[in-house]
Amino acid sequence: MNEAGTEVKIKLVSSIIPTEGELETYEMWLQGTFVEKTGKPYLRYEEVQEDKTIRTTVKLTNDQALIMRSGGVNMRLPLNTTQREQGSYESPYGSLPIETKTHQLAVELEQGSNVSGRFITQYDLIIGGTSVGNYTLEIHYSEVQS
Repeated sequence: MNEAGTEVKIKLVSSIIPTEGELETYEMWLQGTFVEKTGKPYLRYEEVQEDKTIRTTVKLTNDQALIMRSGGVNMRLPLNTTQREQGSYESPYGSLPIETKTHQLAVELEQGSNVSGRFITQYDLIIGGTSVGNYTLEIHYSEVQS
């Protein structure tokens, strides 16, 4: 695989059950890139929220994944099924330490000549020692055929 990676189409479904509130679900279709670095698979994509571009990189592993966002939002969200992890969220008002308690983390790579698969995680987001909600993120990706 070359350094530029493989162009993929991405279906991202994010569900949030806030500690107080109703289920919220977001679905997005995005273009992205699948890259392998030192034998580890990564997905990279950009999304636009409120006129701000957010660049996201997801390290796809079954035991310790990492979601990094930069641009309109700066966030480091580590995911680990065996222990709580410390992350950070940068806002215009300063840096906020966050914590994740991961319940599910799975990567399914489809075998064959095309790059395609699925990443799914479910975690509690903890701020200031209190869970603010349960998050589920599911990413399906498949190689764009030229």
